[in-house]
Amino acid sequence: MRLQKFIPILVAVCLAAMLASSCKTAYQKVLEGPDADAKYNLAFSFFNSGKYNKAAQLFESVSLVLSGTERDDTVQYYWGLSNYRMSDYVTAEANFTKFIEHFPRSVFAADARFYRIDCLYRATLRYELDQTPTYKAMTAISEYMLEFPDSPHFSTADGMLKELEERLDRKAFENARLYYRMEDYKAAQVALRNVLKDDSENVFREDILYFTAMASYKYADMSVPDKQKERFLVFQDDYYNFIGEYPESRYREELDRLQAKVQKR
Repeated sequence: MRLQKFIPILVAVCLAAMLASSCKTAYQKVLEGPDADAKYNLAFSFFNSGKYNKAAQLFESVSLVLSGTERDDTVQYYWGLSNYRMSDYVTAEANFTKFIEHFPRSVFAADARFYRIDCLYRATLRYELDQTPTYKAMTAISEYMLEFPDSPHFSTADGMLKELEERLDRKAFENARLYYRMEDYKAAQVALRNVLKDDSENVFREDILYFTAMASYKYADMSVPDKQKERFLVFQDDYYNFIGEYPESRYREELDRLQAKVQKR
């Protein structure tokens, strides 16, 4: 009786298995099958038609079978490129890093190096967050530009590097300006001066000098009377430093007005 009870269930399971097997797509059959050539050819078919997810799975599946063959570097490169094209930059970067290590003389090596730095560039974070990925990307980009000065991607890499350098400059500037926003003007003076001490070519140099002068003025203005003269002289030094470098600055009118007030006092 118990066996008879389970017979309908067993029949149903068998039918479901048969149905699942018959419903497998050609893609699934090739992916799960042993035919390396079929996987290789179908992978390129999917890649060329923009179906990068399926292409990546097929390239990954065939990579072990074709390891050490003349098609090995092609499979590894297009596996990474498939992941790159579907915007999986973390996996693609790992693919290209492995490719560069194993196939430094491949015809795909230069392009793999570029796609790797592009993956690293895309993994960087906005300036308010941790900039460790930015430093990693900048190192890789600099090495790429030194190794491939004639690359068609050179100007793109140079643009990436400049943008990342500006991001670090902004982070340094904004961190220092935070003291100004908190109205801790003495700390702001020190922090802003240190930014230029560490990097005199910071792209926000004009803004840094402006906020340094403003912090000096406000620190003096809020001081007790017997300290004001000495501290306003610091502002005047900052003022003359600023207009000496940026006589046509958009900040000039405001600083001129403060300088006139200081002179009257």
